[in-house]
Amino acid sequence: MANHTLEGNRLEAIPRQPVSHRALIGAVEGTLADFLACQIASLDTVDTALGGFARTARDLVMAGGKRVRPAFAYWGWRGVADSTEPIEGLLPALGALELMHTFALVHDDLMDRSATRRGRPTAHRIFAAQHGEQFGDSAAILVGDLCLVWADQLLARTILPPSVLLEVRARYDRMRIEAVAGQYLDVLGETTPSAWSVERALLVARHKTASYTVQWPLGFGLALAGGTHPDLEEAYRIYGLAVGEAFQLRDDLLGVYGDPAVTGKPASDDLRTGKPTTLLMLARQMASPAQLDELASAGVTRQAEIIAATGAPARVEEMIRSRVEEGVAALADAPIHPDARATLIELASATTYRPA
Repeated sequence: MANHTLEGNRLEAIPRQPVSHRALIGAVEGTLADFLACQIASLDTVDTALGGFARTARDLVMAGGKRVRPAFAYWGWRGVADSTEPIEGLLPALGALELMHTFALVHDDLMDRSATRRGRPTAHRIFAAQHGEQFGDSAAILVGDLCLVWADQLLARTILPPSVLLEVRARYDRMRIEAVAGQYLDVLGETTPSAWSVERALLVARHKTASYTVQWPLGFGLALAGGTHPDLEEAYRIYGLAVGEAFQLRDDLLGVYGDPAVTGKPASDDLRTGKPTTLLMLARQMASPAQLDELASAGVTRQAEIIAATGAPARVEEMIRSRVEEGVAALADAPIHPDARATLIELASATTYRPA
């Protein structure tokens, strides 16, 4: 193999272009599994407790998920890359996005005091069951930190010219900064919900979710291809922000009305924490005085009923639809390979009209 992190990859062969979504995800997960096995073995030699700690981190990384960030990065690259170019050199970069995502999820779950993720206990709950809540919180922070370090290590193993990797790294860093900035605004909103607005909730969605879920993974993928592509950069930017915001708006709806058996997360977590989502801000705008008064004191089940009665969920659905249309329109005349355009159009719908 050209890259030792790919040894033992569970695919029979590294996929060439074009590649199916299933094969792509299999290749990314195989790369992650091989990389994490080496990291665990290394920590095991220091202390068996560290090996167990690392195995918990690995289990969180490998516990399913939609893997949308590697998918958007791959198709961002595929938009301009030659159809005969192999992808094995890119797999570490694609896998790094999942490690970064795990870092964000673990810390987000801790901040929100969420009990489950992907149908399993969250990191702080796993560790709290071992040695109490304080230990659980501390260990979860360290798991998130470890995943972020691992992401850097794996990204550095991408097989590309140094000049290309420098640009890839610059976009990766911008992605991380925007995700942290969005997370801070999200936490801030929970402390001063009365001062929040629909516009500010959308700002949070843009930075916390859209930028690191769609916009920057696309740009990250484009940078992996090397060269300059100003027209496509702009098309990806418009598509990424629009579809990324729609992705978060769907999360807002699922956070109140999703089926926990499908989403893998508790129902009404956003209402329990008082998170000022776009859905809740719209409901407050659209509510009658009586509904507004009741929202302030009702339990989460009743709050969900009141929000539905205001018409806010239907308005959010309209916002999702208009953003998906805007994103798809941005690709219409973009200088992009036809198969990449078709797949990105499919992804726009698949990631925003989803049950989980």
